[in-house]
Amino acid sequence: MSLIPRWRYMTDEAKALTRRSAVSALVVLLVLVVFRALLPWVLLAVVGWWVWKAVSK
Repeated sequence: MSLIPRWRYMTDEAKALTRRSAVSALVVLLVLVVFRALLPWVLLAVVGWWVWKAVSK
């Protein structure tokens, strides 16, 4: 069974919109996965910057 059962009956414009939506969803998921992997490093950098600012005063 196909993911979109009526794919062959859809207009070209509807197919293009569906493809763009799927690609956008995949890009958002990829960005979320990368952001989740980098989040601890970003938090560590922010804490380090706060400590540096506090020590340099």
